[in-house]
Amino acid sequence: MSEIGEIDEGFYSRQLYVLGHDAMHRMGTASVLIAGMRGLGIEIAKNVILSGVKSVTIQDEGQTVWTDLSSQFFLKEAHLGQNRATCSIQQLSALNPRVRVFAHTGPLDDTLLLQFQVVVLTDSSLDDQKRFGELCHLHGIKFIVADTKGLCGQLFCDFGEEFEVLDRDGEAPESATIQSISKADPGVVLCTDEQSHKFSDGCKVSFSEVQGMTELNSIGPVEIKYRGEYSFSIGDTSAFSEYKRGGIVTEVKQPLRLHFALLDTKLLVMNDFGKISRHKTLHLAFQALHSFVKKEQRLPGLWSQPDADALLDMVRELNTVAKLKQLDEAAVQKLSYTARGDLAPMNAFIGGLAAQEVIKACSGKFMPLQQWLYFDAFECLPEVEDQLAECSRLEGTRYDGQIAVFGSAFQKKLERQKYFLVGAGAIGCELLKNFALIGLGAGEEGHITVTDMDFIEKSNLNRQFLFRSQDIGKPKSEVAAKAVQEMNPQMKITAHQNRLDPDSEAVFDYNFFMGLDGVAAALDNVEARIYLDQRCIQHQKPMLEGGTQGSKGHTLVVVPHLTESYGQPKTNANNAIPLCTLKNFPHRIEHTLQWARDQFEGQFKQTPENVNLFLSDEGFVERTLGHGDAEALEVLGGVWNSLEDIKDGGQHPTSWEDCVSWARCKWETVYNNDIRQLLHCLPPEKVTATGLPFWSGSKRCPHPLTFDLKNTTHMEYVVAAANLYGQIYGIKGTRDCTSIREILEKVHVPPFTPKSSVKIHVTDKEMKEAKERDTRLEELKGKLASPSMKSSAKQMYPIDFEKDDDSNFHMDYIVAASNLRAENYDIPAADRHKSKGIAGRIIPAIATTTAAVAGLMCLELYKLVQGHQNISSYRTSYFILAVQHYVWCQPGRPRSFEVSSCDFQCSPEVPGMPFSLHTKTPVFSQLFSVNSISQSVCTYLCRFFFLSSKICWPKHYIAQAAWNVGCTE
Repeated sequence: MSEIGEIDEGFYSRQLYVLGHDAMHRMGTASVLIAGMRGLGIEIAKNVILSGVKSVTIQDEGQTVWTDLSSQFFLKEAHLGQNRATCSIQQLSALNPRVRVFAHTGPLDDTLLLQFQVVVLTDSSLDDQKRFGELCHLHGIKFIVADTKGLCGQLFCDFGEEFEVLDRDGEAPESATIQSISKADPGVVLCTDEQSHKFSDGCKVSFSEVQGMTELNSIGPVEIKYRGEYSFSIGDTSAFSEYKRGGIVTEVKQPLRLHFALLDTKLLVMNDFGKISRHKTLHLAFQALHSFVKKEQRLPGLWSQPDADALLDMVRELNTVAKLKQLDEAAVQKLSYTARGDLAPMNAFIGGLAAQEVIKACSGKFMPLQQWLYFDAFECLPEVEDQLAECSRLEGTRYDGQIAVFGSAFQKKLERQKYFLVGAGAIGCELLKNFALIGLGAGEEGHITVTDMDFIEKSNLNRQFLFRSQDIGKPKSEVAAKAVQEMNPQMKITAHQNRLDPDSEAVFDYNFFMGLDGVAAALDNVEARIYLDQRCIQHQKPMLEGGTQGSKGHTLVVVPHLTESYGQPKTNANNAIPLCTLKNFPHRIEHTLQWARDQFEGQFKQTPENVNLFLSDEGFVERTLGHGDAEALEVLGGVWNSLEDIKDGGQHPTSWEDCVSWARCKWETVYNNDIRQLLHCLPPEKVTATGLPFWSGSKRCPHPLTFDLKNTTHMEYVVAAANLYGQIYGIKGTRDCTSIREILEKVHVPPFTPKSSVKIHVTDKEMKEAKERDTRLEELKGKLASPSMKSSAKQMYPIDFEKDDDSNFHMDYIVAASNLRAENYDIPAADRHKSKGIAGRIIPAIATTTAAVAGLMCLELYKLVQGHQNISSYRTSYFILAVQHYVWCQPGRPRSFEVSSCDFQCSPEVPGMPFSLHTKTPVFSQLFSVNSISQSVCTYLCRFFFLSSKICWPKHYIAQAAWNVGCTE
């Protein structure tokens, strides 16, 4: 990218929707030094290299030891005794060939550091942090310190005396449609009631497309004062022209300048993340740990009480200056006990955060950390205190860094686990890497099953780090499984390509689920999560769940009988675009893109599928007629047109020239004729019953387009539409615009005259209430009943929309179709990248968030494997790396249910059932509560509803009831 000045959009596709092109170009000029190639350093390096900076230099003087293999995923047993940086460079370079990677095996010095724009220190001494921090601050080099010790992590950023943040949150600028603007001091802007505006007090906005008070269109950003959810004031407008109609108001994001202090001056101050006493204590404890190492030339001993006491004394001494009101002495002791630990999940989480700070430093995108962050996961330790001090020595194995924290007995338990991972995409790859490092299922009795039905695409490579370019086209699950077996040859893993849904229940059946210890969900859609959640409830298995969207991440742990399940999501119907808006009144580019996507699906997928059903299913016509006249007319009309030749009045092409002719006539219909018909029914001067202009607010008055062979967008539409139309009939097309223009010059476009009988529906309610009987239905039914209609017809070739193949005409069609409709309504056009994101419903993604989510999920895994029973030990997490927003909370408990007025008696209906249920009031107030009836009765009650033919409750609902009350059957 840095060499040719262009961004590989195929590789960086999903990340571009997080960072944008400008930020990526700035990153492409940055050189980064990452010191320390243990587990944390390799995590940071992996994420930074995938992000697409100019170059990364990794530095490490040390040799590989056993504890490194606990979290350094590019080191193997064969590397023991060899330099960590040298052993890692080949694998790091393969992650992203667009980034140059170098290794430095000598010590850090001033000359080396001055070559870089960003310097990251891991596994470093406090003296080095102070020394190199001062050097970087003086020379304008962004400086980051990251460290993990056992179950604790810290992060520090110093981006210099003045650092400019160009976009603090990465969110799209807010905008709103204007209803009116008063001519006063201050002028008040009233937005349409389509939805409340999202502007905050003091933010700046710009105006466009305002009619009448046109002065607003040409002035610079205006600061607003919030007045209500639909209004704000903008200052004196009394000298401006009278407002007439229209207008869009858009947020103008302002850059922010930040000042950073030296690390040395911040050692006794922790402003931002010091609200919790434990983290204030950890701020001192890490300093004390550096002093301990400097004095003793070692870290505190494993679970050594004398060393813990010594460290605590050092913290108390530091506090004579810091003057914290309360020290969390237990936290200091736990840090000392586990400081020799090196845990893959901790490194994944802190490494994800640190790499995101590198990206901020290189790009000026998002709000950087100011300036300290501390994180601990002491809840992962055994809940019973007398189980803590079980580890006094290491065993010389690849899991030593983990044994140092949890002991060898827990390690053996991890290795015996049988887990099911659903999804081998971005989070799935990170989870598998963590599973391999911690040894999950790596013992004689253990096993990992992974399933993913997808195949590797180029756009996956930017964050699904187990895949390489030579893997494109191969099954994700198979490649991922092979990759982690190379990381840890002890891994026992089976890969499937099955979609997890009812169709695969013969594979993932009762016996399969009952043989599991737990399930991890690495899915990219809500429906699949809900289904997996139901299967886990049914079989009472714990589930780890995580998801990302750009820099936002969340994790959830579901524990049988203890926490709430994933459950049904809260739907927001307000996000759906009204049909009348799509059909007649678009006012945002999102509307025209959805319209274009609907056109694609209708013309190139649904209609061919309907034709194939008509040809193969005798009951298709009658079944379609039962769906209502409007839908039947559309479906059956499309079938007839697709089967009848163009020369006979249909739309079935017999040649490439017919396809071009169809595309040209389609263009005329949707961009000229339909608009003329709309304006005939609703003319520009139309007023409402209240005397207000009809075409105002969110209703943009359209204008018809005139086809022009020299217009690039017009030709792009015809080329794409003609080729797609040819594909569904098996007719080969071409991209040769010269030959297509020659055909177009001969195409006859039928004249059009608007009809007064056409009814335009202004609201969705009107569309639903319209029940006009169309006489053409009987005519169509008769035509389709003709034996000759099927005898000469051939199967069609429906097209599934694929956004990531630039050669298939799909996005060509969407972009041209949407932008032409946008031109109809004077909506600003969208480029291909933006159009692809919206029409393709792409979820923005970046490797940093994925790594952090997987790390947090595996911290919860530690608790599940130990069998933690206190709900306070578990964590649900939400975070936004862009703005340093982190929330950890206790999971919700299962909902309580109670049985309403039940009368139990012997039941002859269900064999083995000692009672049946008769209700005097509705069957349930909800379901069960252990407080209202005994557990044994609940068990029978669950079984009764499970088996009864009279009441058909979903299996997962009954299982959830049993879960909630602790029933085991």
